[in-house]
Amino acid sequence: MKKRILAISLIAVSLIALSFTFGSQKTVKTKTKKATTQESAPVGTAIGNTAPDLAFNNPEGKTVKLSSFRGKLVLLDFWASWCRPCRMENPNVVAAYNTYKSTKFTNGSSFVVLGVSLDTNKDAWINAIMQDKLAWEQISDLGGWNSAPAAIYGVRSIPTNFLIDGNGVIVASNLRGSALDEALANFAVKK
Repeated sequence: MKKRILAISLIAVSLIALSFTFGSQKTVKTKTKKATTQESAPVGTAIGNTAPDLAFNNPEGKTVKLSSFRGKLVLLDFWASWCRPCRMENPNVVAAYNTYKSTKFTNGSSFVVLGVSLDTNKDAWINAIMQDKLAWEQISDLGGWNSAPAAIYGVRSIPTNFLIDGNGVIVASNLRGSALDEALANFAVKK
């Protein structure tokens, strides 16, 4: 008799647990369905997310917005004048920029770079831009490691970059050397 009561109790507990499981799955499906029916990806820094917008000053003091480059393939490049690995990577970025700046992409009319400096010294930042021949827009709040753009993107080491398509969606990150060239070639419209 005790075994029978125990068995019935176990069955009852199992049925109750299953009802909670199925009830929570409905909630999950509803949330997932809402997420997939949104017109744009969620804002974040992971691949597939809509890139958070930035609006900071260039060396001349003019505010430049990341969103102003919509429609283009953008390399958001975090660097600093004092960062040796960044300065060593800059020739690769310059070469990629010169090669692809007029190229049409599957989701971008051309290629641009937006440099985000983690400098604290404006003169050092400007001198590095000129020395490395960085012919694209640059922004900074001169906050160094306390930089607001770096905090927004979760940047904890440099160089770090994010490749953003014409819709503002992050499609790749941390592309260095030949990996940047390969990614750009893959996104280029084949003739």
